[in-house]
Amino acid sequence: MKAIVGIIGGSGVYDLPGLEDLREEEVASPWGVPSDALRFGRIGATECVFLPRHGRGHRLSPSGINYRANIDVLKRVGVTDIVSVSACGSFKQEFYPGLFVLVDQFVDRTFGRQSSFFGNGCVAHVSMAHPVAPLLKARIAAAAKAEGIAYVQGGTYVAMEGPQFSSLAESLAYKAAGFDVIGMTAMPEAKLAREAEISYATVAMVTDFDCWHPAHDDVDVATILKTVAANSNNAARLLARLLRDFPAEHELCPVGSDRALDAAIVTAPAARDPALLQKLDAILKRVSS
Repeated sequence: MKAIVGIIGGSGVYDLPGLEDLREEEVASPWGVPSDALRFGRIGATECVFLPRHGRGHRLSPSGINYRANIDVLKRVGVTDIVSVSACGSFKQEFYPGLFVLVDQFVDRTFGRQSSFFGNGCVAHVSMAHPVAPLLKARIAAAAKAEGIAYVQGGTYVAMEGPQFSSLAESLAYKAAGFDVIGMTAMPEAKLAREAEISYATVAMVTDFDCWHPAHDDVDVATILKTVAANSNNAARLLARLLRDFPAEHELCPVGSDRALDAAIVTAPAARDPALLQKLDAILKRVSS
């Protein structure tokens, strides 16, 4: 299968410089309106599809993003691998602002979002034991190393609902629990990518120490945006290098991203809701063909 890389840009990453043969297309989804038009192009020989998570001009709050539509349209245009770029706070002194954390685990503390393509009429339970595709994460690490960008391999990202930042009590509790970084957008994005059988990895760009740190006990947007702006050049370099070096063929995922639905659907065929199945046409294409 040909590799097509989807880039979901978070705060401060609203474009992907260097895309050749650039074109835009508004792709319709039965799940509603995605964050923005898709931008198609290539870097080197690698085809890429870019989607700004918050929309151009940062129109959408973390809770207002239509995550299902975003993942669905990426699936519809053939994306095999998703690299999610997002800002985050840190719970560790050594995870300083400007560092890129290639997380491998998530804890979901969101509560106001649609977190699955499935439901009544077609029930499915995919495994999220290992939510990040390890081969994709390793390629991101290799690109960061080649570009001299500071990064760490591994970490647990706790996803909060937002849009407010943490209280001190919440921040201290998350730190005591051993979580590494906190953000507002990786969930349900990672869950939906797994249901769509797309390999997924997150580049979490540290912007602040949340509010647990006694010398940095207040998180404000101005400080975060300043660090985000400084990180944006590194993010562009990282993604450009990743795409230039990306294999032509999609690498089968050792944690099962590519075949997550094989044993996930539990609703008997005769009991499945035709209307829901119609909305699931892109998601179920492999298992229904």
